[in-house]
Amino acid sequence: MIFPLDYKSVGVTRTDPTGRIGGPIYFTTEYLIAQLPSGNKIYTVKSEGEGLLRKLISLELIAKGEQIKTFEEKLDSHDRTKLIESAISLCKGTVNTIIFEGMDRHTTFIQDPSLHEVMEIEIIDIAPPEPPWLDFAIRRLIKSGILGELNIRFSTKLIDLRQFEGEKVVFPCHASELKGKYLDTDTDIENNSTLVGCDISKQIFELRYPDLTYKHINMCPLKTELYLPTKPFITRCCQSKKSGTVNLNGIDGVVVHWGASEYDIVDAIRMLVRIMKGNTENREKT
Repeated sequence: MIFPLDYKSVGVTRTDPTGRIGGPIYFTTEYLIAQLPSGNKIYTVKSEGEGLLRKLISLELIAKGEQIKTFEEKLDSHDRTKLIESAISLCKGTVNTIIFEGMDRHTTFIQDPSLHEVMEIEIIDIAPPEPPWLDFAIRRLIKSGILGELNIRFSTKLIDLRQFEGEKVVFPCHASELKGKYLDTDTDIENNSTLVGCDISKQIFELRYPDLTYKHINMCPLKTELYLPTKPFITRCCQSKKSGTVNLNGIDGVVVHWGASEYDIVDAIRMLVRIMKGNTENREKT
């Protein structure tokens, strides 16, 4: 796949550039899109010298004519995952290269698009409420474009607590509206009940009902009692001291507080991406 890291390395001309060998070219230009009456052509550029304008040494044609298609909609040029996914959908038959114009009118392209370089992060969240906050917040962040340049996409694993509903089941909070008893409001908790909650819920239960026998199902994603991560992940925990990086069963992840802001979530995702990139680089070196 050829996908320039920054659109500033892509130049655009409306005249045939092959007659300009030896002439000046802007110093950042690594690729040149020629928009000609006969059709588009894309070249890789070699230049030499110093300063803003350098000497054009050579052009190598990498795509032309029917190999190239222009994406009709203007997209966020920084959202690399979105651009790759959009390019894949158009690359059929002879077409292998897609030109994009961003909302800011800057132009870039992708040749032989592939999701191989896109890293996947798993969102592990608890439901209800609907929608769960972490999953909801990340979907909003994706739409905002703030994660666009990270080359990531997300999948979601929801731990649905409705599977445990019952008359003798105790949940931490009435706000969940689950069918059962609530640790924060009910006082008629029965012996041999089942508590579905985290370690904090367990401590509160034992403080309030020291004489009751009960079964505990730990719903905390960090305990992996209900789900074991299968890929790098982000999840949340009600204990702020557990926020940060974590490794479960050899898989890297990050934890944010239960009520983390979107700002905190962005920081955590960026932290995880740095870890993922570091692991990839280390694997490539060995």
